[in-house]
Amino acid sequence: MERYAGPFEEPVDGARQQERHYQLLSALQSLVKELPSSFQQRLSYTTLSDLALALLDGTVFEIVQGLLEIQHLTEKSLYNQRLRLQNEHRVLRQALRQKHQEAQQACQPHNLLMLQAAQQREQEAVEHRIREEQRAMDQKIVLELDRKVADQQSTLEKAGVAGFYVTTNPQELMLQMNLLELIRKLQQRGCQAGKAAL
Repeated sequence: MERYAGPFEEPVDGARQQERHYQLLSALQSLVKELPSSFQQRLSYTTLSDLALALLDGTVFEIVQGLLEIQHLTEKSLYNQRLRLQNEHRVLRQALRQKHQEAQQACQPHNLLMLQAAQQREQEAVEHRIREEQRAMDQKIVLELDRKVADQQSTLEKAGVAGFYVTTNPQELMLQMNLLELIRKLQQRGCQAGKAAL
């Protein structure tokens, strides 16, 4: 059975929400002043007000925190994959160097120049392979990070956060990064729902 809200309950709750909205908006306006002027001009009162509305219940703070944790885990995983590849390449170079030294020690003096030329070609082929593998890994990392950014943009857009939509436009990406920074700074100040006033 639903309880009937008294005549003063909704306005009090509405007034609290309005007060909270004003506090968040005021804090955002203060934080925007720390941004470069080119971004300050792009963040209108309406955008900031819409952002403050999206932040009212604290859900967006939790979403941003979750996205940040996922991003850190992804970055750590990609970094470790690249380190493993670099380590494999280091081991490969050491093994090749050892193989070449042993072959030169066992080689007859009259065949040494021919052996060294063959080893030089082998060394160049291995270095070419290493460069190609590193390039492929770097491309994989960039694509994975781009996918992660698009996922974050989509998640924040679906959550109703002003200024977020999937884009690869560098200026829009920078604006979104600044909006995220504003949200993180508010979060650090303890502006989530239910916490002390700013």
